[in-house]
Amino acid sequence: TTVVDVANHQLIDILDTRDFAEVARWVNNQPEKFKERMRYGCLDMSDTYAAVYKVTLPKVTQVVDRFHLIRLANAALDTVRRRVQTNELGHRGRKNDPLYRSRKLLIMRSDRLDLEMTEKLNSLLELGDPGAEVSLAYRAKEAISGIYEIKDINQARDSLKEIAQQLTKPSMPPELKRLGRTITKWFDKILAWHTKRISNGPTEGLNNLIKRIKRVGFGFTNFKNYRIRVLLYAGKPTWRVLDSIVAR
Repeated sequence: TTVVDVANHQLIDILDTRDFAEVARWVNNQPEKFKERMRYGCLDMSDTYAAVYKVTLPKVTQVVDRFHLIRLANAALDTVRRRVQTNELGHRGRKNDPLYRSRKLLIMRSDRLDLEMTEKLNSLLELGDPGAEVSLAYRAKEAISGIYEIKDINQARDSLKEIAQQLTKPSMPPELKRLGRTITKWFDKILAWHTKRISNGPTEGLNNLIKRIKRVGFGFTNFKNYRIRVLLYAGKPTWRVLDSIVAR
């Protein structure tokens, strides 16, 4: 578990577990001033972390990071594409198959496709997607991405609600119904992005630095030593935390 001050791009601490009890214990052990200053918590769609916030920091507004929702929509789209590919041709994607050739274009935002790319995508879908299931998943992904272009929170709420309702209709492909149920479950936390517009990007960036430490060290068998190296390498070490580690 990586704990990051996303506003200041600073690593606060890392834990060697995602277990609810251990993460909650870490939060409870922090100074009261530290906890009182927290207003927002940015997280992926993890039930464990949502529960930790709810129990230990009930006044904190939980915000689902936009990257994780869009990645989930892309994953649903790709799952639909793979299933349709197999159903239509009886095998996994090969380099000359229409849907396989369309895979990179599908995950790109439509406003980043030029005319030639758009025509190519439409042609490939026409050839490989007779039931229009992949096209439907692509439009759903685009609609979810478009939520983050809306500035008015009330309009964003209406749009997100309509997306969730459309995706959970019985006629929808199973992958999209699952995505719709996920959006419904995390609705308020997804919408909370429009209140503060915070991103979990700094956490992902620091996770890359943490992985670099592991690669350079060829793995670590002692988590305490690994933790100290990571906190120092992050650039802005929390000296209060480091002092307590050294003291032990």
